[in-house]
Amino acid sequence: MTPPLLSLREIRKSFGENEVLKGVSLTVQAGEVVSIIGASGSGKSTFLRSINALEVPQSGFMDFEDQSFDFRTESRFFPTAAQLQSLRTRVGMVFQSYHLWPHMTVLENVTHAPIRLLKMPRKQAIEEADALLSRIGLYEKRGSYPSRLSGGQQQRVAIARALAMKPKLMLFDEVTSALDPELVHEVLVLMASLASEGMTMLLVTHEIAFARDVSSRVLFFDQGVIAEAGTPDILRHPESDRLKQFLHRILHDDVGHGYSALNAQEGQSS
Repeated sequence: MTPPLLSLREIRKSFGENEVLKGVSLTVQAGEVVSIIGASGSGKSTFLRSINALEVPQSGFMDFEDQSFDFRTESRFFPTAAQLQSLRTRVGMVFQSYHLWPHMTVLENVTHAPIRLLKMPRKQAIEEADALLSRIGLYEKRGSYPSRLSGGQQQRVAIARALAMKPKLMLFDEVTSALDPELVHEVLVLMASLASEGMTMLLVTHEIAFARDVSSRVLFFDQGVIAEAGTPDILRHPESDRLKQFLHRILHDDVGHGYSALNAQEGQSS
């Protein structure tokens, strides 16, 4: 059997006396798309940020490709700063608030990290960035600054910037939650395209229809643990009362419908 691309065991993270992650374990095979859902404060975003050590766990173990990490502070295998930097060059992450450099053009945002961290020749970085920007339909915006773009355009540039590093794993942390409903679809279409091409992805999302249609697996976080996990079918037939309650609230509050609603509109117009 092929070894997993990513393996996490007993990951724990606290902020003061608040234990946010209570021994979470997960393995992910290359090419999988794993959606993470749950209420605010359930630990899902902290878990995602622990994978590339933006939040360093207090304990637990992680294997990613050829690297192994022991997050127990007393361990002699606790990761060094250089090891964490190496990890982050191979794990792309996109946030809900874009985090584009405001003083750089779109092209400069996409080429900055490959030139600086991968030591890629500038000409090659520009050629590859142009190809990415053409793919996401923003080549004509390559000389624009982020303030001149819509939220959906900024988020697509943020995804292109992460892809420019040629990551083996992509993390998406509620990337549509700050967007107006009409802009959600353009970002989700790009993410669905990446999934169809075999990109390994972990995403925290409230877009239930998207998670159902695109995911290999779905994880439901509740109070710092994975309370239910399985194929996307658990979104149609949840077993736990807690997941049933969560889905009922999400669907009746009309949260997470950007994908399904826009798909329905497209179906009516086609």
